[in-house]
Amino acid sequence: MYSLAFSILFVSFLILTLLVRFWLASRHIRHVLRHRAAVPAEFAQTIPLAAHQKAADYTVAKTKFGLLGLLINTVVLVGFTLLGGLQWLSVAVYQYTGPGMTYQLALMAGFALITGLIDLPFDYYKQFGMEQRFGFNKMTPGLFFADLLKGVALGAVIGLPLVWVVLTLMDKAGGLWWLYAWFVWSGFQLLMMVLFPTVIAPLFNKFTPLADEALKARIEGLMARVGFASKGLFVMDGSKRSAHGNAYFSGFGANKRIVFFDTLLARLAPQEIEAVLAHELGHFKLKHIIKRIAIMFALSLAFLALLGYLKTQLWFYTGLGVDPLLLPGQNSDAMVLLLFMLVLPVFTFLLGPLTSLSSRKHEFEADAFAARHTDANDLVTALVKMYEDNASTLTPDPLHSAFYDSHPPASVRIRQLKLAA
Repeated sequence: MYSLAFSILFVSFLILTLLVRFWLASRHIRHVLRHRAAVPAEFAQTIPLAAHQKAADYTVAKTKFGLLGLLINTVVLVGFTLLGGLQWLSVAVYQYTGPGMTYQLALMAGFALITGLIDLPFDYYKQFGMEQRFGFNKMTPGLFFADLLKGVALGAVIGLPLVWVVLTLMDKAGGLWWLYAWFVWSGFQLLMMVLFPTVIAPLFNKFTPLADEALKARIEGLMARVGFASKGLFVMDGSKRSAHGNAYFSGFGANKRIVFFDTLLARLAPQEIEAVLAHELGHFKLKHIIKRIAIMFALSLAFLALLGYLKTQLWFYTGLGVDPLLLPGQNSDAMVLLLFMLVLPVFTFLLGPLTSLSSRKHEFEADAFAARHTDANDLVTALVKMYEDNASTLTPDPLHSAFYDSHPPASVRIRQLKLAA
């Protein structure tokens, strides 16, 4: 009875999520197309009509492509769960490996391989179809597949040992395994923050010290004013993959470094680059990064505690098309991990606006911080150029934006900055 009830609950949430996402996407497409013919009044002097229409067409194309991906992912989800795909994969892997940790790791790796192969043609089309059509793709097929192989290798080297530790805790650490796993996961996340800028990111991109001495002096002056210490200023060769531009800082503690895309430096004036960086530094100085990490750790603890409960509930497996008793003498820890990862987004999607609301609040605060330490007008002109260069729509549907966008709409954000100027 509990199994059937959970199956009905899962299907109900899945259908609800699909309906809401399709409704939001259709609203977004209609809203963007309805405003395609004219640049919004506040941008009429700075954004050409052709650029505005390109952004509208790019947004519509991305949204429609996202709906196709949503349909495919839903079919895959149902196939792995209610239609017995994970059960079949489990039996197939077991026949080759037998019981034990090898079976568990092979099941996780097999699932990752299958889903990766399903995603591959979509990723390829997105890069060499849609991004190419709108003039953003700078990547070659060789680089695409080189990145893919590096990602797979990195996933195996880093991911498999982490999964092994978690599965060992699930099997050996008793009823509080989820708490110990949380400590391991939290430590792993912090370690990745330290290793990413100096070990992982250089595997994919080239980072060179900022050579423009005048710009370097301007940025160092800004960092001195706001009290930010950095390991260095670097330029990333983002142009070898995409025409999109950005700036960010990465790392943790004393390992922080500031990174500019070369495409951004080529487009913005020095004072605009300073203003964009001031915004990013605002996230750090206002402790947004620490707050986000704390929220991430709190949510992961809650979800692991929930997983600790579901691990012992037969209805969770059978309600999702899996019989954990089918393989005698073999525990189902890897199976419950996969089931949990598959269904969690279905039950949490409707909470998306809460995350977006918090993120937007941080963006407004970082903008205000930048306006205090640089000229707000410089940030406005920089944002306008970035919206144009990245083909970001100036007219998103408000409800769609509330669900999906971590940043406020362009008009709202720039209006706030002009009030601070």
